[in-house]
Amino acid sequence: MKRIYLDHGATTPPHADVIEAMLPYFRQYFGNPSSVHSFGREARRALDESREKTALALGVKPEEIIFTSGGTEANNLAIQGVVEALAARGRHVITSAVEHHAVLDTVKIMADKGCSLTVLPVDRCGIVDPDDLRKAIRDDTVLVTIMTANNEIGTVQPVEELARTCRDKGVPFHTDAVQAIGSIPLDLRGVPIDLLSLSAHKFYGPKGIGALFVRKGTKLGKLMFGGGQERKMRPGTENIPAIVGLAKAIEMATKDIPGKSAAITVLRDRLIEKLLNEIDAVQLNGHPVHRLPGNVNISVNFVEGEGLLLDLDLNGIAASSGSACTSGSLEASHVLMACGMDHQTAHGSLRLTLGHGNTLEEVDYTVATLKNSVDRLRGMSSLYKNYRRQVDKNHAGGEKTCTTKR
Repeated sequence: MKRIYLDHGATTPPHADVIEAMLPYFRQYFGNPSSVHSFGREARRALDESREKTALALGVKPEEIIFTSGGTEANNLAIQGVVEALAARGRHVITSAVEHHAVLDTVKIMADKGCSLTVLPVDRCGIVDPDDLRKAIRDDTVLVTIMTANNEIGTVQPVEELARTCRDKGVPFHTDAVQAIGSIPLDLRGVPIDLLSLSAHKFYGPKGIGALFVRKGTKLGKLMFGGGQERKMRPGTENIPAIVGLAKAIEMATKDIPGKSAAITVLRDRLIEKLLNEIDAVQLNGHPVHRLPGNVNISVNFVEGEGLLLDLDLNGIAASSGSACTSGSLEASHVLMACGMDHQTAHGSLRLTLGHGNTLEEVDYTVATLKNSVDRLRGMSSLYKNYRRQVDKNHAGGEKTCTTKR
């Protein structure tokens, strides 16, 4: 049986060169970077070099990089740290309705602790209107946090315009760029982003390591205590093998992004075209153009997304759904709901995320497999049968009907 991985939005396989770069720091250079002896100095050298490589890839200064355990910790440090540091100025935070839970849950906790929270709406493609942000900023606004690209539907936000709006108003701007690094060009030298979160395992690096970029001059409070590591912002002995892996991965991921993204976009567009043309009553979610090169999110009407996932897995295809099974109940995606989708359609959503190594043959096999799964599952759906009868009746009567294919 074929094994096809189409869940790169969840995690990516570590590149062989990344693993190779990490191995010496498990075996030979295992010292604590805070130690003064030669073992410690070797580890410290690796830490400093990794920070420089990471900063270079982002177009920032090494001292503006704080290594964390991943994107979730980086988001928490950015949001809670800025709110704490600027508490005397105000406690108003702005975010969007389609953020990852690492942001949404954090700002909700801050609201429970007395912060004022504004959640901006999005259009049907999942995009925040910069005018909405401009109107929402108040004198007591201390932070705006809006993601660069959505993890579910792949929509890329107008981050530069959003960031410039905040800069004009004197408000710090944070972006969760976990899905964006390595997929779209992002040079922080020209974009006034104040804080940016990233996670290595999304761009072919190891799990359990991430970073927060904090532009010089941005005030940030501490969340943890116990040591002077990472400018006293993230105490604890540094995970040198993982940090080395992150640096190697981001160095590789940010080289020739247009070329690598173009190759994946070809696969993405073929997958979208075949899905919409070969399977009835399917719609594409997210922006048709301003989206991540490897992201395909569709809603298959009259079918539950979880059923499709199980069928795909049985046929060797790894994907993910826009719904989450929580406490025994199927909960519709908050992202799709924010885009105006009804519960029933949202439950039929499926995310297929392509990456390096996927092929045209895998795309075609996936479409064929998915078509068979949809046909089988819809064969048990009275709703779909009624829908087809109505469509056939309209066609027989010469009526023009709107379809969800385009």
